[in-house]
Amino acid sequence: MRNVPPRLAGHPDRLRWNAKYEGGADAPPHPLLQRALALPPPDGPVLDLASGPSGSALAAASAGRRVTAVDISEVALDRLAAEAERRGLAGLITLVHADLGEWRPEPERFALVLCTGYWDAGLFGPAAEAVLPDGGVLAWEAFTAGAACGRPARPQLPAEWCLKAGEPAALLPPGFTVLSQVDVLETGKRRLLARRSPT
Repeated sequence: MRNVPPRLAGHPDRLRWNAKYEGGADAPPHPLLQRALALPPPDGPVLDLASGPSGSALAAASAGRRVTAVDISEVALDRLAAEAERRGLAGLITLVHADLGEWRPEPERFALVLCTGYWDAGLFGPAAEAVLPDGGVLAWEAFTAGAACGRPARPQLPAEWCLKAGEPAALLPPGFTVLSQVDVLETGKRRLLARRSPT
């Protein structure tokens, strides 16, 4: 078990996600990661935001990519670390225990930035800027306001955690080409794939 920074110790998101990931099953690679890797992105590392135990991080590392996985749950990160060690991938995966409400990636560093199941408009811009300018890929999935947020099945999802009409493509900075943006009706989520052109 990793040391928990004092500012995260009582964080409600940390506590909630730790409870969810305790004893849970490992996650398979996300279909959005598989689509993004098939494009393919340029050579370079992958950033997995709100990674959880992340079958996606493991799959990207298995493909030879260096991966930075960021999550507020140390339980998820410990599970990811254990599975990476078991598969001989520990040297390819860097774990970052952080609150994505505050943490920001370095610009123009990652060949692929992946985020599935999390939305924060304040993070989206910096995450897009973290994509390499020479063909890097941004892959994002989050709940939509109309399909999921505020419904009885998910009353705990605040509106600011949900995509509005046209988002996230409408929030892309200049220099990105939208490859696809589709709603997945059975999950109430929207998936974006975009590629960054040379500046």
